[in-house]
Amino acid sequence: MTATEAPTCATGRRKTSVARVWLTEGTGQITINGRPFEDYFPSIDLQNSVLAPFQAISAMNKFDLKANVNGGGVPAQAIAIRHAVSRALTEIDAEHRKTLKPLGFLTRDPRMKERKKAGQPGARKRFQFSKR
Repeated sequence: MTATEAPTCATGRRKTSVARVWLTEGTGQITINGRPFEDYFPSIDLQNSVLAPFQAISAMNKFDLKANVNGGGVPAQAIAIRHAVSRALTEIDAEHRKTLKPLGFLTRDPRMKERKKAGQPGARKRFQFSKR
């Protein structure tokens, strides 16, 4: 394996999901946590969100994708993989940034569940107030 054939690695995040992605030039084979892409994401919407960066730069079936993802739910994992793929594609060619940035694929979604506070039943909810 030469330096040009070495896989490009990137990390993507969404909520508590973390995705590590390795991109290599290939035929479009996608493996997520050792399972085929269609098995891991049975919904077409989730599959499309993972493939969106490739469609945006017209590179469908030009890269093989191997991803390790953990934490969060399945939709958050799909967005984390999309974020990681976008970062890897910009690492491969900086020109891709001009296409992916306006679509929001390079922006990390910071929204997370707010932690529960002491002395109340939830993050914001309070116990019922009794005046008397």
